[in-house]
Amino acid sequence: MRIVVGLEYRGVGFCGWQSQLQGCGVQDALESAVSTIAGEKTVVTAAGRTDTGVHAAFQVVHFDPAVNRPLTAWVRGVNSHLPPGVAVLWAREVDESFHARFAATQRGYRYVLMNHPVRPGLQDGLIGWYHRPLDAGAMNLAAAHLIGQHDFSAFRAAECQARSPIKELRLAHIERRGDYLLCDFRADGFLHHMVRNIMGSLVQVGAGTQPPAWVREILVGRDRTLAAPTFDAAGLYLTHIRYPAHFALPESSERWLFA
Repeated sequence: MRIVVGLEYRGVGFCGWQSQLQGCGVQDALESAVSTIAGEKTVVTAAGRTDTGVHAAFQVVHFDPAVNRPLTAWVRGVNSHLPPGVAVLWAREVDESFHARFAATQRGYRYVLMNHPVRPGLQDGLIGWYHRPLDAGAMNLAAAHLIGQHDFSAFRAAECQARSPIKELRLAHIERRGDYLLCDFRADGFLHHMVRNIMGSLVQVGAGTQPPAWVREILVGRDRTLAAPTFDAAGLYLTHIRYPAHFALPESSERWLFA
């Protein structure tokens, strides 16, 4: 039996998704809750890792329990043992050909950026912030240079463990909603810090410090030191995960605040 669940979590207070010796990862919290319902130690596998402070409006996880439980037990039962800030949204039974990570054909992130002279208080830790006016049109022109299959070494963290820096970015779009910029990125996969590194450079373009064509120069140059610094983790959300149609799984959540 293989169970797949969709969940959401707030990255604040966790040291990222991956399990850590000190037990501070979202994975640690979920495995503890699932193991309680399963009655034995149960390991979970996620569609993708998120860093410290990064959130998930939609994460997909699978595990193989040794016991048979109703699907409601993997939702309400697990949720009753999870800490605040993490919640299972749904559960499905799938065949063993499904793998949360390797079966995914597309992933998506959204960066929520407040563009206002005064920093956020109520949403601190949940959104990014930039104080100078940003030109979303210029940022979209810059982002268009990144669409397609490219070597994204210039936007790759030094500690990235991906085998190849080549990824296909299928969507890069910035939409302004009042004081907020909603920055969406979808690809066949992402490198470590790729979205946050792209955001750092797009903000420079939006602020008028660099022209849109500068982003293409960075991309072609494949030199991380030429790009802007890595942007804050607070505004980054994992939002979409797509699987082959025969698995009949949702690819996003409908209950997210910034949908």
